[in-house]
Amino acid sequence: MGYWLASGALAGAHRRAVHLVNSRSATVLGRGCAASISELPETPELVALCVPAHHVDDVVDAALARGTRGFLGITAGIADDTALAARITAAGARLIGSNSLGIYDATHELRLMWGAPTPGPLAIVSQSGQLGSELVAIGRRAGIGISRFLSIGNQSDVTATELLADLADRDDTAVIALYLESFAGGQALFETLAALRASGKPTVLLTVGASNASVRLARTHTGSLTAPVDVVDAACRAAGVVRVSTPTELIDVARGLLAASLPRGRRIAIVGDSGGQSGIAADVAAAAGLTVPQLPEALAETLAAQLPSGAACSNPVDLAGAGEQDLRNYARVVEQVGATGGVDAVVLTGYFGCYGQDTPALAGAEAAVAEKLGVAGIPVIVHSMAPDSDTAQVLWRSGVPVYGSIEAAMRVLAHLAAATATPPAEVPPCDDTTTIGAGYWAARTWLGEAGIEFPPGVLVHDDADLAAGLREPLVLKAGWLEHKSEAGGVHTHLTGLQAREALADMRARLGDGDYVLEELDRRPDAVEVLVAARRDPDLGPVVVVGAGGTETEVHRDIRMECAPVTAATATAMLEALRIAPLLRGWRGRAPVDVAALADVIVTVSRLVASHAGVDEIELNPVRATATGALAVDALVVTRCSPTGKVLS
Repeated sequence: MGYWLASGALAGAHRRAVHLVNSRSATVLGRGCAASISELPETPELVALCVPAHHVDDVVDAALARGTRGFLGITAGIADDTALAARITAAGARLIGSNSLGIYDATHELRLMWGAPTPGPLAIVSQSGQLGSELVAIGRRAGIGISRFLSIGNQSDVTATELLADLADRDDTAVIALYLESFAGGQALFETLAALRASGKPTVLLTVGASNASVRLARTHTGSLTAPVDVVDAACRAAGVVRVSTPTELIDVARGLLAASLPRGRRIAIVGDSGGQSGIAADVAAAAGLTVPQLPEALAETLAAQLPSGAACSNPVDLAGAGEQDLRNYARVVEQVGATGGVDAVVLTGYFGCYGQDTPALAGAEAAVAEKLGVAGIPVIVHSMAPDSDTAQVLWRSGVPVYGSIEAAMRVLAHLAAATATPPAEVPPCDDTTTIGAGYWAARTWLGEAGIEFPPGVLVHDDADLAAGLREPLVLKAGWLEHKSEAGGVHTHLTGLQAREALADMRARLGDGDYVLEELDRRPDAVEVLVAARRDPDLGPVVVVGAGGTETEVHRDIRMECAPVTAATATAMLEALRIAPLLRGWRGRAPVDVAALADVIVTVSRLVASHAGVDEIELNPVRATATGALAVDALVVTRCSPTGKVLS
C-alpha cells in the first residue's frame, strides 16, 4: 500500500509538492524521505496515514502541530477511531477514513490509492475499498474511466453524504457509483442524491440486504412485513436512484446511463431477427417488470406488407429474414415502431452486430445502420450476439447501449426506466408536541380528527355504556390490545344483549380496561386493505399499503414509499398490489372507491411525516367498497418527543 501511495502521489508531483516520510529508509522510489513530519520543510496540506495502527496517534499529533488540515486514513484496526476523529476535528482539520483504500481525482491528477484508474466520467464512492477497486476494474474492461474514487472506510469524520455533495459542481462526473453497507443519516444522504439527480448526475447504488437502515418493529403487522432493504428501495424511488444487486450490474447500468436517453416509461417494443430470441426477450421483459403492448393494427398491417411472409408484426416484431435482404430494414422497422407513441423504448435482439464481423464486406453498411439507430427518435437498446464487435462500438458511440445477453439488456432498460424521481408530495410542518392517549379509542379519535372514517362507536367502561343507540350487529373490542384477534379481544355480530355477555366474558379473561363498541361494517363486497406508516430511524417516514385483514402476513402483498405521498403515488401503490383486480371489481362486483382509499393513504403518510413523536400508524383493515373506505381497527405507536413530553 505504501508503494501505491508513494508512486501515485509522485505521479502528480508536477501539480503539487509531494513529501515522503519513512523512518526506516532515506529514499523511496528514488525520492528522498524525511524521517518524520516534523522534519519536512513545509506544512503538508494533506497527510496520508499508512503506518501501523499503534503509530497513528503520534503521526497525527505531529501533523496537527505543523498545521495540517487534511488526513487520509488508510490504516485499519485503530483502537479508537472516534477519539482520533474527535482530536482531528477539534483542531479544525478533517479525516477521510480510517480504513480507506484511498482517493483519486482525475482532473487534479491526485492519486492516493491502490491501483491506477483510467480517467473518465464515473465517480465511485464506496464503503468497501476492495469492492470499489472491483468497480474500477470492471469499468476499465467496459471502457468506462473514473473521475473520482473515494473510499470512505469507517466514515469516522467525513461522510459519504459530504463527498457526494461535492460532486454536484464537478463537470468531469456524469454518473455516480455508490456502495454503502449502512445508512446512518440516510435522509440527508438521499436528499443529496436527489439533488444530484436533478442536476443531471444519476446515482447507481449497490448495497446489501442486511444493512442497518431499518429496525423491524414486531409490534405491528407492518414491522413483520418489511425488510431493511425495502426502506432503501423506497428512498431510491423517491430520489431517482437506481439500486442494483451486483458490481457487474452496476457498471452495466452506468454504461446505459452514460450512453442513452432515459425512456419515459416501461412500455417496450421488441424487434428481432429470430422468433426464438424474440419470444425469450418478451418473457425476460415481463420478468424485469417491463410491458410489451400490442402494436396498433394499422402499423402491424404496414409491417406485414413490408416484411417477408411469416413475419410476426404485433410485438414482438420478427423480421423473418428482412435484415439479411437489406440491413437498412433494422433501422426502418425500429423507427416505425418507435414512432407509434405507444412504446417508450425499443429492444433490438439477435444477430445485428455480427454482420460486419462474420462478413467483412458488410461492415460499412452495418455501421451505417448502427448510426441510424442512434437517431431513431426513441431510446434503443441492443442485445447482440457480438457485443464486442466494431459495430457494437459504433452503437455505443451513437448512444445505443449493447449487451451480450438479453437478461442484461432488459435489466438495464428496466433500471433506466426507474431512474426518475417519484414526484414528491409537499412535506407538512413537523409537530413534536402532539399527545395521543393509549389504545384504540385514542388512536381512532386522533385519526378521525385528521379525516379518516371509522364506524360509529362508543368507549365502554361498564354495562351502562352499552346503551349507546348503535345499530346492530355490533363489535366489541378490547381497545388496549395491539393484536386483538390473537388474544380473543374481539367479539363480532353481536346484539345488544350479546354485547353485555361478551363484555362480561372479556373482563373475566382480560381484565378491566378501555373496551370499544362499534357498529359492524356490513357493506357487501368490501376489500380489506392494510394502510400503515412508520418512521425508520435512519431514512425517515415511510407509508405501506397491502392486502389487509388477519391474514396480512400470509399474503405478504405490500408496497412501500417514502412519506408523505401524493394521491397519484398512493393510487399507483394500490394498482401495483396483487389484489388490485379486487379493487377494480372482480366477477361482477362493483369497483371500490379507489380515490377514497388513496386519500386514506395520503392522510396516514402526512400524519407520520408531520408528527415527530409518532413511530408507527397502522389501520388494518381498511374496508373499501364502492361507497368509500372505512377503518375498522387502528394502532398508533408513539415515543418521547424532542420536547421531552411522553407520547403514550
